[in-house]
Amino acid sequence: MNTRTAERYGPLAELLAGGDVAVLSGAGLSTESGIPDYRGPSGALRRHTPMTYQTFVQDAVARRRYWARSHLGWRTVTGATPNAGHRAVAELDRRGLLAGILTQNVDGLHQAGGARSVVELHGSLARVICLGCGGSSDRETLDRRLRAANPRFTAWYDTVNPDGDVELPDEAVTDFRTVDCLACPGGMLKPDVVFFGESVPAERVQTCFDLVERARLLLVLGSSLTVMSGRRFVVRAAKLDIPVVIINQGATRGDDYASLTVDAPLGLVLPELVRLLPPARTPDPSPLGHRSG
Repeated sequence: MNTRTAERYGPLAELLAGGDVAVLSGAGLSTESGIPDYRGPSGALRRHTPMTYQTFVQDAVARRRYWARSHLGWRTVTGATPNAGHRAVAELDRRGLLAGILTQNVDGLHQAGGARSVVELHGSLARVICLGCGGSSDRETLDRRLRAANPRFTAWYDTVNPDGDVELPDEAVTDFRTVDCLACPGGMLKPDVVFFGESVPAERVQTCFDLVERARLLLVLGSSLTVMSGRRFVVRAAKLDIPVVIINQGATRGDDYASLTVDAPLGLVLPELVRLLPPARTPDPSPLGHRSG
């Protein structure tokens, strides 16, 4: 650990060492795992218009196109592995420094990296729900069914989008066959994620507010905070005089609420912060916590 690094990140490490830190993570945390974000340096939103809930449920052609693109994209998402940033957050969690993790990501990489107390604000691509009966199933089962229904379906694509689909020309998906819910004939299947134009379940939002309000510090990782879905937690923390720290590449819409901002790659900063923290304490082996002798 060089002196310059310690000087730059030492104050932030001291803040984290106090514990009771609520983490709010965004797509910027997963870019180093090969999943681009919408508004950061990889800028997927500039090239890609995300699926909206209204279009998904009302337009059968758009729905077929989404599932064809998502079917291919799922191979990249399910094959992605946690990066150094995810592992560093999991280490903070293991050391008992986190009050909890609120993630806007739908890739499951926090859990794959070893984090335990994760609330998936926008859901998870690993689950599928039926809009007819409300039943839930796992994405691997759907993937097998779609492969069976489309044995010759293949298409070239350049990159996967943050919401798990890829860009394909319309002619590439014309013959793609979707499948319905197994529990209720004709039931429309949808990934268990919150699409644009869809509301996050109120109970889940309240859980996130409760977590933030109990925290001593809110640490934002890799989110531009452009949409209110995530920014509202920063606003709430600021109103309650809970310090907000933001680590992100580029400016965010929450910078005015932050007491400290760091513009740097998360895969670089977070492991350095972990190394600056004092080692985790080993529990006293004596039953009452007293020294013998």
